[in-house]
Amino acid sequence: MDLRRRLPRRALLGAAGALALGGGSRPAAASAPFAEAELAHARDLRERGLADRTAHRLVRELCTGIGARPAGSPEDAKARAWAMGALTALGLENVRAEAFPLRVWRRGPAAARLTAPQPRPLVMAALGNSVATPAGGLDAEVAWYPSLAALRADTTDREQSRANGRIVFIDERTARTRDGRGYGNAVLARINGPVEAARRGAVALAIRSIGTSGEAGSGGSERAGTSPVAHTGATRYDLSVPRIPAFAVSVPDAEYIAAWQASGQMMRMHVDLQTRSGVDASTANVIAEWRGTDLADEVVLISAHLDTWDVGEGAEDDGAGVGIVCAAAGLMASAKRRARRTIRVVLFGNEENGFDGALQYGNRYKDVPHQLVAESDFGAGRIYAVRSRVAPAALPVIDAMAEVLAPLEIAHPEATRNQGNPGPDAGVLMRRHRWPAIALSQDGSRYFDVHHTVHDMFEHLDTAGLPQNVAAWAVTAWLAAQSPLPFGPPVL
Repeated sequence: MDLRRRLPRRALLGAAGALALGGGSRPAAASAPFAEAELAHARDLRERGLADRTAHRLVRELCTGIGARPAGSPEDAKARAWAMGALTALGLENVRAEAFPLRVWRRGPAAARLTAPQPRPLVMAALGNSVATPAGGLDAEVAWYPSLAALRADTTDREQSRANGRIVFIDERTARTRDGRGYGNAVLARINGPVEAARRGAVALAIRSIGTSGEAGSGGSERAGTSPVAHTGATRYDLSVPRIPAFAVSVPDAEYIAAWQASGQMMRMHVDLQTRSGVDASTANVIAEWRGTDLADEVVLISAHLDTWDVGEGAEDDGAGVGIVCAAAGLMASAKRRARRTIRVVLFGNEENGFDGALQYGNRYKDVPHQLVAESDFGAGRIYAVRSRVAPAALPVIDAMAEVLAPLEIAHPEATRNQGNPGPDAGVLMRRHRWPAIALSQDGSRYFDVHHTVHDMFEHLDTAGLPQNVAAWAVTAWLAAQSPLPFGPPVL
């Protein structure tokens, strides 16, 4: 694109040279859409964010003061009250909780052990939504598969399948990656495993934990000591096949099972797992705003989710995100300068097991113009890239934003600059309502060491990257709200 044909002359002054951003380069005229005073304010927010310690305080208060906060629980209600108080204290406006009903799953006592060829108790955790075993548990031979793909390759003829009458074990490994791709590839074993196993006659499903904690030689458990840990997270059922109990075992236990499989020995396992499903409850989205000026009816949404699974303290997932977006909004409010559009903080309810908060929000505000949706939900790792999902005409604004973010060591990769994924709840809103989005991609190399486990605690959170995150979110939200151009409709 020839910027000289698209931008006014003042945009080109001082545009000599090129700014290398994530493997591509563009002329340094990206600052054109904004006046110098607007960019100066964004840079000031950036520098103030780097010196701000509010996010650290907020995450500590939430995690150590309340702990695990599964949707619909008493702790969930305490977290909402805390969040409303914190957002009010930060100077934000229209602070409120928008409640909605839901039905929740509750964990009960659970245990599993190998009974042959040698007895061994297993570190395990029921998967979210799992049905219970019969009273007293069940005992069956193990049918081992190296991956979900291997299970799917097995015949669906129950009489011929190795899974029939057995406990299926899926040994899907999670690769350690910066962008979470390894988790995305492996997690299908957790989500779809029970259905695929049941189609082949299995009586239960066990999986290797979908995480990197306890990897041989990886140092993955250094953050949380050496004790093995099992991962939880949502699974799903298809009512056309029987619902079978489903659970995860720790990575060391999975390695032990794999070693027996390699030896050719027959294995048997006993599991006793009690749960409750369909429990009536309620939760809410917590919302606060920094009102805009001439375009106040348009919304720049920055978000996180307040709920957790019922294990750990939810520091990585998603206490860190709560602290980051709240602190960024507070930073903008403390500057006493209003942008054109309203900046709205949303702390979603029940992201972990159904995206109910995102769905409720979308239904309620579907007719409100949204300039941007974005979410912080990948721990406290440093942001390394910014990518958008906006209309092509808005890309010069995103380029200008990227220029202000560049001193934070945040790249703007040329090839994928408009292919961002804004996070789970924000992604739902982007796809369902065609709202524009931005992704601030964090380094998640260590995230899955503790994700969805009892080790997800504030004491194990590396908080060094929080100020950089706050700085980046404040810059992004303020410039999006001040933009002379609408961001939508996005390219999906």
